[in-house]
Amino acid sequence: MKTDFSNAQRAEVLTQALPYIKQYVGKTVVVKYGGNAMVNEQLKQQVMEDIVLLWLIGVKVVLVHGGGPEISELMGRLGKEAQFVDGLRVTDKETVDIVQMVLAGKVNKTLVNLLEMNGGHAMGISGIDGRLIEADVKDARLGYVGEITRVNIDPVNDLLEKGYIPVISTVACDEQGNTYNINGDTAAAFVAGALGAERLIMMTDIAGVLADKDDPATLIPSLTIAQAAELKQSGVIAGGMIPKVECCVDAIKHGVKNVVIMDGRVPHSILMELLTDEGAGTMVTK
Repeated sequence: MKTDFSNAQRAEVLTQALPYIKQYVGKTVVVKYGGNAMVNEQLKQQVMEDIVLLWLIGVKVVLVHGGGPEISELMGRLGKEAQFVDGLRVTDKETVDIVQMVLAGKVNKTLVNLLEMNGGHAMGISGIDGRLIEADVKDARLGYVGEITRVNIDPVNDLLEKGYIPVISTVACDEQGNTYNINGDTAAAFVAGALGAERLIMMTDIAGVLADKDDPATLIPSLTIAQAAELKQSGVIAGGMIPKVECCVDAIKHGVKNVVIMDGRVPHSILMELLTDEGAGTMVTK
């Protein structure tokens, strides 16, 4: 493929990335991945390339993924209608089996395979493995939707120490052996906090937090926890953005240095965020 880039320009791009590479080498970055960026195969490939590139330069990358569209698709094929309460999937016993099958099986292993095909070393685990994520019933109306009670981060640290990219599917368990469906953003916040991650990247399907939800040009590039609370009170942060921002705040309270909400539909948005002056999305800080 012919490009207009000269070798000198390529070298210049790499040298401009050098200070950012120094900042992140040896540090842990957690990427929460799902939604539209996961459904589009070309974007999925680019996300995997970004993660492998970061891993190759010495960043410890942990991938936490959802898979809502795939769960709904399989439910439809099995003649089961998806129901939601306050944005969370109502999960009866049959549905939680489907969730486990899709997330810990198909989606998880597909992502592991893609990372390996792009030159990375990845290992897929679920929140059940090593009792990584323990949970309890969040709301009786939702069935087997879990509220996280504990994170046992040792299995993830073991994989990082062995040089793997851990790929985590967001199902959990309790002491009685019940399986729970866990909100992906919440799981990513808890995992990133337990790891003391340098950054949590929340990939979504909008540009970030917008002052005017209908105008992408009104992107708010950075927010403190206090400013986020004010914007929530004034109604600027509303609807589906509320739980995302709450997860960002939780992650910071659990020990993550900063969190970025960004548009996963933009090609190579992870590299733009971490390795360029421009960045991408809205950064939430303490």
